[in-house]
Amino acid sequence: MDQQHSNTDQQRSIGVLTLIVKDRKAAAGEVNDELSHAGEIVVARMGMLYRERNIHIITLIVDATNDQIGALTGRLGQIEGITVKSTLAKL
Repeated sequence: MDQQHSNTDQQRSIGVLTLIVKDRKAAAGEVNDELSHAGEIVVARMGMLYRERNIHIITLIVDATNDQIGALTGRLGQIEGITVKSTLAKL
């Protein structure tokens, strides 16, 4: 069994992070940098343009500890023009 999932399975959560991006051009580089650094916990990513509101929405599925998910949510939330919310389920 790999070290990432060995003794910490009970402490891990599956999470859904939703990012609302108000200015894609200004925020894209920082968002992509953060997501690249968190690549080992990101299971899936979906992005879409909501034309009527002129915003972009990114949804992430993550598998990590609550601390890791909280840290990623916090870093993303510090980026100008980004709103982020998370929902977690311990499995």
